[in-house]
Amino acid sequence: MHFDILTLFPDIFEGVFNESIVKRAREAGLVSIALHNIRDYATDKHRITDDTPYGGGGGMIMKPEPIFRTVEAVLGLEEGQQPEVPVILLSPQGRLFTQSVARELSKHRRLVLICGHYEGVDERVRQFLATDEISIGDYVLTGGEIPAMVIVDAVTRLVPGVLGDPGATFEDSHAEGLLEYPHYTRPAVFRGWPVPEVLLSGHHAEIVRWRRQQALRRTFERRPDLLAKARLSQADREFLQHLVEGEVTICQ
Repeated sequence: MHFDILTLFPDIFEGVFNESIVKRAREAGLVSIALHNIRDYATDKHRITDDTPYGGGGGMIMKPEPIFRTVEAVLGLEEGQQPEVPVILLSPQGRLFTQSVARELSKHRRLVLICGHYEGVDERVRQFLATDEISIGDYVLTGGEIPAMVIVDAVTRLVPGVLGDPGATFEDSHAEGLLEYPHYTRPAVFRGWPVPEVLLSGHHAEIVRWRRQQALRRTFERRPDLLAKARLSQADREFLQHLVEGEVTICQ
């Protein structure tokens, strides 16, 4: 998997991509990341990449020319040629980034991420260059750099071979449409608070059942909206019905 990130501030990414899972994935040759400074593709001597908006108003708008030139240079495109890989504009107006979207993106071998900045990006980038728009949430950020980091991290985890445990991605929160069950480690009792007995029992089937019910309960209590799209078995639905009716009490 290869990521091309177009940004005005490439140095922002250095620490994030040189630590933890993303670093190991890069060192293993499973993921590669190229940072492209949009200023390098501005043609004036001051390397200007933004200008005032037509029609007035506050803030500055990123100009279309440097962004188009960067994408075309990175992908080896002729002027006006359509890209054959996803070119994603990171924008608060885009579709919401979810685990499902991360899985969708992980199926591609290459992604181009355009980091907007200032008041926004010239609309012609959205209309004639970007093939997709993605937002990581309904809040205001300074630019698209942090969303790009989020997408790279989430998608990298789904690349085969990146995580040591092949099943790890399926147990993460949101991976199966549910929040993750609680985790415990040693000591078995800390300040008088014990680990649930079922986790010490060695009974694998009971542990699996307990974890599933904990995930269902936690999602029901904290993010009930997720249940509408989660993959639920008949046993899951029956357990949830008991939760609704207040008939279930399980270990915390």
